[in-house]
Amino acid sequence: MSGSIEQAGSRTRGNAHLLHFLVRLPRPMEAVWPALTTPDGLAGWLTAADVLEPRLGGVVALRELGTGRVTAWDVDRVAEYTLERGGRLRFHLERGESGGTVLRFTHEFRGEGESEARWRARLERLIERVESAP
Repeated sequence: MSGSIEQAGSRTRGNAHLLHFLVRLPRPMEAVWPALTTPDGLAGWLTAADVLEPRLGGVVALRELGTGRVTAWDVDRVAEYTLERGGRLRFHLERGESGGTVLRFTHEFRGEGESEARWRARLERLIERVESAP
C-alpha cells in the first residue's frame, strides 16, 4: 500500500478560504502522529517548529506559517494549530484499511498566501516521510 492524496473540498468566501484534503498513509496512526505533532516530524515535511508545546493551549511557532496556539489536542487522533497569520491547521487521524491511516487535513485561512498546489506538495512530502520512516 502506498500513500495517496484526494482533495475533499475547497471553499472561498471573500478572502476566507477553506481547503480539505484526505490523505491515505501506509502506516499505523501511532507512526504518523509524530510527523504532525513534534518539531522533528514537522520539520521533515512542513516547516521548522521553533516552539511546540504539545497540549491544548500550548504555544506553537511554525517558521514559515506563523505563531499561535494549540487549539485542539487529542493524543494520536487530533492536533489543531491556530496561527495568527497562518490561519487554522487541523490534522485528524483515523484508522484506515490494512493497518494504514487516513488523515483528514483542513486549512482555514484568509488572504492569498496559500494554495491547493502548495498544500498538495507538502502532503506529498509527508507521505514520503512516513513511507520511509523505520
